[in-house]
Amino acid sequence: MKRVVSLWLPHWATDRLKIASRRAEAVAVHREVRLGKVRLNEPRLDWGPESARPLVTVAAANGRALLAAVDEQASAVGLMPGMVLADARALMPDLAVRPSRPEKDAAALAQLADWCARFSPWVAVDGADGLLLDITGCAHLFGGEAKMLEDLAQRLRRFGYQARLAVADTPGAAWAAARYARRARPKDSVILPPGGTREAIAALPVAALRLSPAQADELERLGLKTIAELYPLPRAGLLRRFGPEPARRLDQALGRIDEPINPRLPASPHEARLAFAEPILEAAAIAAALDRMLGGLCGHLASEQLGARQLRLALFRVDGSLQHVAIGTSRPNRDPQALRRLFAPSFDKLDPGFGIEAMSLIVTQAEPLEDLQLVLAQARVRTQEQARADKQIRTGPAKIQAPIESAEVLEERAIERAVDEAALAALADLFANGRLGNEAQPVRLVRPVPQESHLPERAVTPAPALAGRKDRWSEAALAAARPVRLLPRPEPLETDETAPELLPASFRWRARPHRIRLAEGPERIEPEWWRPAATNVTAGTRDYYRVEDSEGRRFWLYHERTVSRWYLHGLFA
Repeated sequence: MKRVVSLWLPHWATDRLKIASRRAEAVAVHREVRLGKVRLNEPRLDWGPESARPLVTVAAANGRALLAAVDEQASAVGLMPGMVLADARALMPDLAVRPSRPEKDAAALAQLADWCARFSPWVAVDGADGLLLDITGCAHLFGGEAKMLEDLAQRLRRFGYQARLAVADTPGAAWAAARYARRARPKDSVILPPGGTREAIAALPVAALRLSPAQADELERLGLKTIAELYPLPRAGLLRRFGPEPARRLDQALGRIDEPINPRLPASPHEARLAFAEPILEAAAIAAALDRMLGGLCGHLASEQLGARQLRLALFRVDGSLQHVAIGTSRPNRDPQALRRLFAPSFDKLDPGFGIEAMSLIVTQAEPLEDLQLVLAQARVRTQEQARADKQIRTGPAKIQAPIESAEVLEERAIERAVDEAALAALADLFANGRLGNEAQPVRLVRPVPQESHLPERAVTPAPALAGRKDRWSEAALAAARPVRLLPRPEPLETDETAPELLPASFRWRARPHRIRLAEGPERIEPEWWRPAATNVTAGTRDYYRVEDSEGRRFWLYHERTVSRWYLHGLFA
């Protein structure tokens, strides 16, 4: 049966500000200790006096400053969101006021949702002050639902958050219990029994159905104060008087209508998790934990004949924050050593803070990866087909079948082919993840693929470096002299010749003069008349020349006959 946890943070905005201040102070002290400026046992000023004052956030509305959020102290004396700041100061003159930052509140709530992924991979943000966790099949890993909620609540309280938690069969029932169910103690969590949702929420007020304040007030005005009083009402009359919302919310809470939870991060069936008895700080400990998770995860992928294309390593710090390291591979991979090499350069850049208490390794994208024997068999077939094709090319148009080589030779060539492809894939992965050399950013590796066009702009197109290599270069394409670097767009040149149709003796490109010493050409390329004019990259005939200037630089120029102008299109090595 589905089980959902509703996590409500009633003073989220103000708790976030207090925790941010404490963390800033802790980071500053930690930095001073590392620099030797202070010792941990020395007395220090903290923000205690500030924390003793009630805290509110304000937002401007229609020229007035209104309370946007209040902390527990301010709420205890009657302050509430929407109150005018002047009235609030009249009640509490020592009020601490901060501007409302809803965008920062939302970003911090998203980070907390990512942190809650250590309890469930299915976490969603619920409004501006809550989260929903689908813990179906997860609670037994923590010793049951009660111990799981207790662990989550204790960690949140240790961070400084005031949280209320409830678990039920539906998101609507969990939401209602977290906010309106009675507790023996304020810190207790509410656990609704499986299959007992109808009875468990019957005594809760109608506002617990996530209705608008106007609808809840209207129902209470008519004497419908609890959810139980809505059960016997005719559905037609309820819809006619109050619209579809109360009936829909009631059905969602009772499980009659499915209410999906959209996780912030897509859940993956391939994940490894590791929790530590004591927080770890060293890069060596992080690497050892990663090796352990990679071994188990790659074994799981092998059992399903899958390989990882993208992986994400999440490190859960004791202060409630997360750090992520993501890598990608050019082809499916489940070699623990190869994957570890892609993660290794990031270890020294990680900031464990005051310690890492848990880690998770998630395969965010997986693709089929067959066993080595099947790979070798397929490579053997490709090698034999390649040998026959090469034989036919060498013997001309006569269709002479190449002799089938011995199984030992094919096996050896297939192994060499597989090893070469694996080595090339490993090198491409190092480049693509920015793990080779001193690249500041990952490098996207591509290779040119021939296209059916004689125009330079369309003759090739980039493709992934290790994509399928079925396209073969024609003999004419291989024989054509083309520059190593082709400019994205031909750049116009300045020439001083009186006859523009003749090859100039010199030209100016990017404000620099060049004197032509050697030249070869022309090579005439006509436009592709069969293409529509709107999609044709050129409207006239081009005469291309390979030239070399007095300093030994080689260029690829052409003369556009339609407009009678010279352009630079490429550079030779």
